[in-house]
Amino acid sequence: MRLLLDTHAFLWFVTNDPQLSETALEVIAEPTNSILLSPASYWEIAIKVSLGKYPLTVPFETFFQEGIEGSDVMIVPIEVRHAAVLSALPMHHKDPFDRMIVSQAIAERIPIVSVDSVLDAYGIQRLW
Repeated sequence: MRLLLDTHAFLWFVTNDPQLSETALEVIAEPTNSILLSPASYWEIAIKVSLGKYPLTVPFETFFQEGIEGSDVMIVPIEVRHAAVLSALPMHHKDPFDRMIVSQAIAERIPIVSVDSVLDAYGIQRLW
């Protein structure tokens, strides 16, 4: 199964944060699943790092390279068809990063691993 990680799910997975649910950990760690990450996630974290809202103990690029490569995470590029879904997406969620992640999940027809229950309003499959 292909799964798209919400930003916090990726962060909690690569940092072994106990906030990651057991179900989320199981589906991410399942070797037969393909784990995807949106560029919106590293863009969101870059902004938070630059504002001092998310401190890293290693350089940003190192953190993401190790997190992505060390976890067999694949990047799903943002395509025009993803933005097309976004352009018609209702404003259930105001966070632009989450809205792009939802748009990618809808266009790709894949579940999102996320704690954010507001995403359910989009009719996507959310695993947590």
